[in-house]
Amino acid sequence: MSSRTTAALLLTLVLAFAGCGGANVKLHDPTIPEPLIDQMPLHVAARYPEVFDHFVHEEEIIGKESWTIDLGRSNKLLFTQLFGSMFTEFTVIEGDMDARDLDIDALIEPSIDAFEFSVPAQSQTEDFAVWIRYRIKIYDKEGVQIANWPIAAYGKSLATTFGSDEALQRAAILAMRDAAALIILQMDKATGISKLSEARAKSEPDVPQPLNLQTTAAEDMRDESL
Repeated sequence: MSSRTTAALLLTLVLAFAGCGGANVKLHDPTIPEPLIDQMPLHVAARYPEVFDHFVHEEEIIGKESWTIDLGRSNKLLFTQLFGSMFTEFTVIEGDMDARDLDIDALIEPSIDAFEFSVPAQSQTEDFAVWIRYRIKIYDKEGVQIANWPIAAYGKSLATTFGSDEALQRAAILAMRDAAALIILQMDKATGISKLSEARAKSEPDVPQPLNLQTTAAEDMRDESL
């Protein structure tokens, strides 16, 4: 058997082993590196959908097994860390709270439009891959929607470097970090959210300046001579 044939056979066995049996994969509190950015001077609140507390996705491989990935609260934790680093004031509100009652410049509502992943048995490669399509809606303090921004994120990880479960976990985390990087770099350009700080400045009343009560030296001398 030639070395080329042997290598091809080994790759086939690796892919078969990585893709067989299915798995239930769970993420545990992924984080992003602390962004080195200037915070936007905005008071921002975020409201998360219920699915952000327990997001689970399953892929059925035709004629084979099923793979399940449980993101748990990962999206909620990731977005909270991200927005907390981007704005000078940030808070998370519950679903039944009316944001118009709060002293904020903007309300952000992230959601997941689509989630997909592939395993080596499907792609005939050594990669686990994850695609996530997020959507970010932004409202001003009056509740008027000012942005509806879709974000496509991607992550992949080698099955030969990590075990099957860990490779899928890593691919999902990399996809979420990819989304975080896109938000940091493109959010203001895509949504114009920073302009809301200008609106706040215009709405705040002018503070009257104190009167100048200082007297000149000549006036002081005149007063003393009386």
